[in-house]
Order: sequence, then C-alpha cells, then structure tokens
Amino acid sequence: MTERRGQEQAAMHRSGATAHASNGSRASEPDAHSANGARAVDVTLANNARSTGQERFPVLEIFGPTVQGEGRVIGRKTLFVRTAGCDYACAWCDSAFTWDGSAKDEIERLDAAQIVERLAELGGEAFAHVTLSGGNPALLPGLGELIDVLHARGAEVALETQGSRWQDWFVRIDQLTLSPKPPSSGMETDWARLDDILSRLEGGGGGGEWSLKVVVFDEIDLDYAIRVHERYPDVSFYVQPGNADLTEPEPARMLSTLAVQYEALVQRIMDEPRLQRVSVLPQLHTWLWGNKRGV
Repeated sequence: MTERRGQEQAAMHRSGATAHASNGSRASEPDAHSANGARAVDVTLANNARSTGQERFPVLEIFGPTVQGEGRVIGRKTLFVRTAGCDYACAWCDSAFTWDGSAKDEIERLDAAQIVERLAELGGEAFAHVTLSGGNPALLPGLGELIDVLHARGAEVALETQGSRWQDWFVRIDQLTLSPKPPSSGMETDWARLDDILSRLEGGGGGGEWSLKVVVFDEIDLDYAIRVHERYPDVSFYVQPGNADLTEPEPARMLSTLAVQYEALVQRIMDEPRLQRVSVLPQLHTWLWGNKRGV
C-alpha cells in the first residue's frame, strides 16, 4: 500500500500512532495524533463489532469483478469487500480513507446477507472468489460469519492483514496474507504477536494457505524484508515495490516509473543471497489503473 507522505505527517505517526500500532491490544484507544482524531472513530467502529448472529460490519466499498493486484493470488479474478477501521496509520497508506475519517460518511453497516447480496449484484453467477480488505479486517471478531456464508455459496475468501491481531476465523480463510509493515511506514512490528499468529496458523488445522508479504521502498525496508524472511524461512514470501506517488491521476504516466522501480527491486533481490525462496511481484492494479479507487 503505497506512497510516502510529507516528513511532518510521518513524524506525527511515529510520535503517536506507532505506540498503538506496536501493540494491537491498544488499538481501540483514542489516538490524539490521528488526523482530526478521525482514525480513533473508525477504529472504534470496527472494534465495537461483536458476533451476534446478525452482526453488521462497517463497509466502505464493495466492488468488482476485478483482478487481485498483489500477493499470492495476484491476477486472480475476485470481488472486493473493503471494511473501515485500522489499528495502523502507515505514512504511505494508499487506503487512508479507511481510517482517517475522510470517508466516514460513506461507511455502511451491512450484515453478511446484505454483503453477499451486493456481491451477487456485481458478479452474478460469475464470481467464486472474494477478497476482504481494509483498513484492517482483522479488527472484526465476528467476520467469520461472513466467511462462512461465502463458503456456503461456493466462494473462496482471501484476506490481507498486517499481523497485529489474531482472530479464530483466520484458519477458515482460503488465502491469508500477513503483511507486516517496514520502517518506511512509521509503524513498529510486534514480533511476539506475529510469531504467535504464525504458530496458531500452523497448529490451527485449517485447510487454507498463508503467506508473508513486505512492501519495499528503500534499502532499510529491504533489510527489514530480509529479517522477516530469515525469521520465517518456511513461509511463502512475497516482496513488492511500493507506489511512491498517490497523487498522479493518470495510470499511463505512472507505468514507466512503476516498471523502473520493479526492475530495480528485482535486480536487488537477485543479487541478495539471503533472499532465496522469494517471489518479487509488481502491484498489478497500479500498473493497470494507477491510483483509481474501486477497481
């Protein structure tokens, strides 16, 4: 997720939001350093969700069919459900509207049946894969209800999260991506928590797949990616370059820059002996549609 913002905003995140990001259990506390305090509002929306049998989830977008743009299932035909709320405030986040309050008037509270109805309106009988995105969908303890309904319909479910929260329904996800955030994000990784999540996945008895993914902007981020890979050498590992320009509206103008960044990262990793079993991927959706939402 991509784009560096100004130094002042990054410093703001490091001084305040980082403390919350490094400890997922504190994510529901108000964050005075967030933009107008709105991040705390959106996180509260997500954290207040409890499994009641007819839970309503904070949904910002439902769109597709499109292709998955990154990670293990890159290129896969899918529909997206984007939830509101995040316990991180990454300096280069390309979906900050999910937590900064700028899209709070767009949030709908939908139950599982309503979400599947919207997906069916978009995909008809031609969809068999759904990606749950955010923000951080792992803030929603009752999301297993939606996963079960989608499975009953015959759809596979993918989800990406930074690995700051465990939910028991992780073992029911078909393709789970854990994407810990590198230093350029301004966030700090809780390694003990990430260790625990991966240990639970290994012992959870689920039939799904899980993998790790790191976004790389610079050499410091690459060193972080090496650390992740060395810590979890047996987990499928994906690396991708970050999108350093979230303001460019024209995909065609972005493509040449993105291709150069991708080629540079490929070469850097080919020369790195500590990165052996690694897949280097572009962000496919930015190559096709740039910074456009809803694709």
